[in-house]
Amino acid sequence: LKPEHVLPVLLSGGPSARPAATPARFAVGDQVVTRNMHPRGHTRLPRYARAKRGVVEHLHGAHVFPDSSAHGQGEAPQWLYTVRFTGPELWGEEADPTLTVSIDAWESYLEPA
Repeated sequence: LKPEHVLPVLLSGGPSARPAATPARFAVGDQVVTRNMHPRGHTRLPRYARAKRGVVEHLHGAHVFPDSSAHGQGEAPQWLYTVRFTGPELWGEEADPTLTVSIDAWESYLEPA
């Protein structure tokens, strides 16, 4: 790799899609609740979105699970979803009712509503 190509290669990232060992647990339109979890170390589930009810907007496929990968525990592929929450669900009844927030959430973060 020539020096002038290093930055573009790093910025392009690497493919993270992997085959799934099981079918996706949720589908677009399903209501889900995020787990109220407090793991040691790395997680991508924001605290403000824990134990909250949302709706699956998009299924991204199965990908390397960063929580295990960051700890050297292997790729552990999981399904990745975009979940939409209302403002009042995240910040209480006085929040703007027209506000929505979407986050990408791994299957292990979600339970059926």
